[in-house]
Amino acid sequence: MKALMISRDVSLHDEIAAQGAARMPVLRLLERRSGLRDAVERMLPEAPELVIVDASGIDADEADLLERLARQYPLAVLMLLTRGQQQDVLIRAMRAGMREVLQLPLVHKAFHEAMDRVDIQAGVTQMRDGKVLAFISCKGGSGATFLSTNFSYALASLAGCKVLLIDLHGQFGDATLYVSDQKPAMTLSDICAQIARMDGAFLASCLVHVTPNFGVLAAADDPSHKVDMQPEHMDRILAVARQHYDYIVLDVGRQIDALSLRALDNADAIYPVLQLALPDIRDGRRLLDIFRSLGYPGERLRLIVNRYEKGGRLRLADLEQALGAEVVHTVPNDYIAATDSVNQGIPLLQLSRTSAVARSLAELVELVTARRVTESRGLFDRLFSRSEA
Repeated sequence: MKALMISRDVSLHDEIAAQGAARMPVLRLLERRSGLRDAVERMLPEAPELVIVDASGIDADEADLLERLARQYPLAVLMLLTRGQQQDVLIRAMRAGMREVLQLPLVHKAFHEAMDRVDIQAGVTQMRDGKVLAFISCKGGSGATFLSTNFSYALASLAGCKVLLIDLHGQFGDATLYVSDQKPAMTLSDICAQIARMDGAFLASCLVHVTPNFGVLAAADDPSHKVDMQPEHMDRILAVARQHYDYIVLDVGRQIDALSLRALDNADAIYPVLQLALPDIRDGRRLLDIFRSLGYPGERLRLIVNRYEKGGRLRLADLEQALGAEVVHTVPNDYIAATDSVNQGIPLLQLSRTSAVARSLAELVELVTARRVTESRGLFDRLFSRSEA
């Protein structure tokens, strides 16, 4: 979004420019004018979508210029920054059609909340209706965290979706380590402790941002904060996340507690992950029995077989018969590529685009998004054309 800033305060201009540069989509300040008279006498050649007016620098005889400014940029949203009570300016601003009024010194949270509203109003962004996808291990070591993290990265990088991954593993969660070397500044328990602040801007500020459209909310790392995490908090977090993300991927782990159960209740699809081995099949059957006892419909349960190799004594048909559920996807066994990715904390698609697992992740993205880019090429074709470039 392009904006005009009207202020004598250079430091305030720089502060808003820095906050705007951190947004998605970016807020770009085209020009700065020192006052209203300067702004109306020197119109921008390119009309801004937002005009930010610092009222603390407006002289009394300049207030009537607000309406003239609004007529010059009729399609722009007007935002007023004010210190204390400036009644005459506020009245003039209301007549001019001022949509947003913020107090100075600038509160960043309030600024981003206002910018969220401006973006929606300007049609730059729209409130989303995100889907919640839960990945859960049938047995320890099945690879659910590897798949949930790398699948999330694939959704963001191949399909261009805005993706949030939430690590629900409790104090032993390490999902961020699979895709990033950044240390989380905030965790799930921190958000739950400040749930009253929950909105899109606050949620985004708590994430490890792997890419501009893929962020990870780290697991709670302090068991003493477990009491602060209530099931109703998950309802609130997911409700806000659905508005701001195309997909919310949950890395559930194996332990089903009140918090993870509430997350599963909210999931649009649940992906139990297992390997083609008797212990996995036994634990998978127990897990599916739990889900059925909870009343989860069969179409929400979508089995993924990880580290799959053809030609073994156990077949996919045997597994489906034992569990009474269909396998929707298989991920081939590529131990070296997967281990390198985990050890380096780099998504597999970024590290080894030509691996068999990379191919499988691209296919899973197309399966979940239910769209093939027929007008050009599919995600799989685009993935490998990049690797050859």
